Amino acid sequence: MARGSSLLAYVVQRIVLAIPMLLILLTAVFVVLRILPGDPVLALWGGRYPPQSTIDAARQQLGLDQPIWVQYVTYLRNVFTGNLGVSIGELYRGQPVWHQIAIRFPATVELAIGGMLVASLVGIPLGVLAGANRDRPLDLAVRIYGTVIWVVPIFWLGLILQLIFGVWLQWLPPNGRWTSDAAPCAASPCAFSTGLYTVDSLIEGNLGHFVNAIRHLILPSATLGLVLSGFFAKTVRANMLRTIDADYTEAALARGVGRHAIVYRHAFKNALVPVVTVLGLQFAILFAGAILTEKTFSIQGIGILLLNSVISKDMTMIQGVVVFYAAIIVVISLVIDVIGALIDPRIRL
Repeated sequence: MARGSSLLAYVVQRIVLAIPMLLILLTAVFVVLRILPGDPVLALWGGRYPPQSTIDAARQQLGLDQPIWVQYVTYLRNVFTGNLGVSIGELYRGQPVWHQIAIRFPATVELAIGGMLVASLVGIPLGVLAGANRDRPLDLAVRIYGTVIWVVPIFWLGLILQLIFGVWLQWLPPNGRWTSDAAPCAASPCAFSTGLYTVDSLIEGNLGHFVNAIRHLILPSATLGLVLSGFFAKTVRANMLRTIDADYTEAALARGVGRHAIVYRHAFKNALVPVVTVLGLQFAILFAGAILTEKTFSIQGIGILLLNSVISKDMTMIQGVVVFYAAIIVVISLVIDVIGALIDPRIRL
């Protein structure tokens, strides 16, 4: 009972602390978008200068004629009521910002999850092996791999994978999320559509559609995941070395506990808490960092939405997407803290 109470108190504490963090992020978004060069009102006319009366009317409609504190209060009220506004850019003009985010978010989610799976399946085992074989050839190889793959430009790696597996070998589709214009549930409607092609295909019960979605996901996920795996490997290795050199490890060796059990049952578990924290934060960053991957593989996710909005100086859309990113980071940070508390009870003391 005491354990459950302490965990609940810790969760409540983290939720309370997440509120000011979210306010700080929202305030930063508000300030930055208003000090950046360029006039969003003039962007409505593609840089042309309409009559001053037309410009004034547009400013009034967007609320840009109000004092800055009034704009800030209105901005916070709209955000917390789920009103992200309407696009004013050339590409998405008149479309609700939330609608554009909602239809594109599933593509980014699939890519982020796929990239995280690849990074974890490659990086974590390599980090454990390197930590268990300190200063041996395997450790040196993993350290070189982690350094090299981490600095490889993600768009370059994506183009190389496209060229090899999509063009030369023709094993995998080089771009996109689907081979036809129809979404997985278009021909045979699902009970509900999530926008995640892999999930929708399973709901539809069509194995061919599921394989289609997975094949399109392999190359972009591998691109994103391989770059991140180098960072994971080095992080896991550093934490493994720290736990292997701890006093309790030496005591276990003195009691006759096998080295394999110490490394893979005790040291790895104790090294997992900081690793989980890093992995979770990297997962949150993946949503923003997937822009180059989405561009390289022509995936219409939130990254492309943000890029197009910046190009067209669509302040409303930029503000909505960045606020959405900020909310994701806060939520994932909260989940990471809770998972860390479950793994290591000392955190919630």
